[in-house]
Amino acid sequence: MTRIVVKGARVVDPAGGRDEVADLLIEDGRIAAPNGSTSGATVVDADGLILAPGLVDLHSHLREPGREDKETIETGCRAAALGGYTAVSAMANTDPVADNAAVVHEVRDLAERAGMCDVFPVGAITRGLAGEEMAELGEMIQAGVRMFSDDGRCVPSARVLRNALTYARAFDGAVIAEHCEDASLAEGGQMHEGYHSYSLGLAGQPREAEEIVVARDVALAGLTGGRLHLCHLSSAGSVSLVRRAKAEGLRVTAEVTPHHLVFTDEDLRTYDSNFKVNPPLRTAEDRDALIEGLADGTVDAVATDHAPHAVEEKETEFDQASFGTTGLETALAAVLTFVVGRGAMTLTDALEAMSTRPARILGTDDHGRPLEPGAPANVVAFDPAAEWVVEPPFASKSRNSAFLGRRLSGRVVHTIYRGELVVADGKAQR
Repeated sequence: MTRIVVKGARVVDPAGGRDEVADLLIEDGRIAAPNGSTSGATVVDADGLILAPGLVDLHSHLREPGREDKETIETGCRAAALGGYTAVSAMANTDPVADNAAVVHEVRDLAERAGMCDVFPVGAITRGLAGEEMAELGEMIQAGVRMFSDDGRCVPSARVLRNALTYARAFDGAVIAEHCEDASLAEGGQMHEGYHSYSLGLAGQPREAEEIVVARDVALAGLTGGRLHLCHLSSAGSVSLVRRAKAEGLRVTAEVTPHHLVFTDEDLRTYDSNFKVNPPLRTAEDRDALIEGLADGTVDAVATDHAPHAVEEKETEFDQASFGTTGLETALAAVLTFVVGRGAMTLTDALEAMSTRPARILGTDDHGRPLEPGAPANVVAFDPAAEWVVEPPFASKSRNSAFLGRRLSGRVVHTIYRGELVVADGKAQR
């Protein structure tokens, strides 16, 4: 029987309502009632550390199958564990697309082999992400899929999305997650449309490209009664639409990324392609509205949108560079530094947005739970005062981080997944 005793940590448990210094006993993969004995146990000195439920990411691109040059499930899971994540959702835009049970099983099997964190495969809403014909949602639900998304592309047809929301409603807990972007408005856009795009001479993408689709999808959620999750919000108008939808009692949830909580379109003034993301970084007013929405619960979760790319896809002319930034290894520290550290949210609320709420959206009982006897031992211990500069090498195969060169506060020291130390003293154990 594997026994671990985590001693002297400050336990911050959003779901359990705890914030206290305490020891945590883990036996055979589950949290056990403390008995004062350390006999036969691995003792983890956590004095000065925060102990919390393992983080849960609703939105990661692990690239496998098909683009193993960018990331593999093994390297992505290692990056996740080093970032404090015990569960991640792997988006469907792989090659082949995860629009059937066979690809779903392949992703899950590769994650089991890696053994660093749980991976919840996200199924495609439409076949081949083409936006025309609904994928085999029922087959994938039987294979364990909880969330469906064509992320990277918006479902262009309101009829198809309506059918997906209606169909998913028949399966308890199934969620349709939308990338909200009107392609006809966003096409060719390299960054947010505004003062800085004009001054830099770059084609812009207006915030209305997102907001129009958010409004449409919220209306469809009301029409169907289906569960709608809105991916990576970027604008103040989108936050307002979600706030109104929730006030009307619609089954709508939303996420925001760390990079949208920190950076703005002004950061692109050096043409650094690591800031080229989709949706684009917008104005300071948009960023502040996203932070406010997260703080008041309008925005439910922080999700990384971890998007690793090969070096040559980023280190090229700006208009040719791929969209996206990595995020699994920096998300917690970014939120601690720029949101909690600046007084916009409490630590407990931030952890709730990074563990408890995303776990609830996914419908998983193994993560984000109260740290109480009988619960699966998926936890993270981090040093909130540790300062570090983001620089390679990373556990991820890619290095396209928007936070490169930034000094962050807060670093993961230990990650315990299924009762095993997969990260100890800041180092991956597999």
